[in-house]
Amino acid sequence: MHMTSHGRRATTVTAVLAAGTLALGACGSSVSAGPSGKDAAAAEAPSVAAVIKGLDNPFFQTMKQGMDDQAKAGGLSLTVQAATSITDTTGQADKLNGLAGQPFSCFVVNPITGTNLIQGLAKIGAQNKPIVNIDSPVDAGAAGSANVKLATYIGTDNVEAGKMAGKRMSELVPAGDVAVIGGIAGDVTSGARVEGFQQGIGPNLKVVQTVAANWERQTALTAATDVMRAKPDLRGFFVANDDMGLGVARAIANAGKAGQVKVISVDGIKDALDAVKAGTLDGTVAQYPYAMGLMGVEACQAATKGKTLPAKVKSPVELVTKDNADKALAATPKPFGTYTDPFKSLIQ
Repeated sequence: MHMTSHGRRATTVTAVLAAGTLALGACGSSVSAGPSGKDAAAAEAPSVAAVIKGLDNPFFQTMKQGMDDQAKAGGLSLTVQAATSITDTTGQADKLNGLAGQPFSCFVVNPITGTNLIQGLAKIGAQNKPIVNIDSPVDAGAAGSANVKLATYIGTDNVEAGKMAGKRMSELVPAGDVAVIGGIAGDVTSGARVEGFQQGIGPNLKVVQTVAANWERQTALTAATDVMRAKPDLRGFFVANDDMGLGVARAIANAGKAGQVKVISVDGIKDALDAVKAGTLDGTVAQYPYAMGLMGVEACQAATKGKTLPAKVKSPVELVTKDNADKALAATPKPFGTYTDPFKSLIQ
């Protein structure tokens, strides 16, 4: 799951890219051969409904941008609805339940928890419509019990992202004590990133403290300040997301330890890329919600064509350091390197 800087503003956005599709529908109605005009139009241009996490957060805004761009490129209708915040599990479920009763061809979901969308997914599953799961996985056990079959899952390998950060930390700090600032205690994403970091650092670095800062910048700033007071010899911080990472970087500067205490975080939001370029953040493992959103819509296009989709697809992650920050900034929100997109060939 990819939770990042979760703000407190409540925002619900519904984007409907219908104009292009209506035009396509009008063209479709003049088709004489094959299926009736209406069916042909539906086959040509599937309508996709997506339910994602809060658009008060830049991570999910970027995810929506990837969806919008692919819908536009593919000439299909897309409706995106979002939770009002990262904790709005019921509101998000209500949105999916509402959409499940409408005649969409395919659904893309990014659930807040593994189980909060199960009721709506069961409704969709009963209609045999494809469901594409991106970013945060739907709980496999709950899905099985509700007879929900997912067409594919697209998301970051969080252990891999943490491991990349750990290896980088070992290059910057060959030996010594480091601390970890995680997201919400018990959160699967945060746990996977921290586990990967532990695997990546090698024997000469020791994690002496792990603190949960609830994915919030201010909470992370306070936590890092306290940790540095308690551990004056600390050499670095691994932080489970960029928003918290920027808070930790501020705490380090406030303590007069800029450059002495290293900080690496995960996400690749633009503010973090700028901070890496400026040298206030020593690195970020960028993941690409834009690519997740784009591939999610591509997967729907392929599924509605009856193609068999891979069960699991890793979205790209890239380590951004001062050396390649300019390249990352120029490409954002898209990855700056190459990555595998198995859906491209299925929709051509």
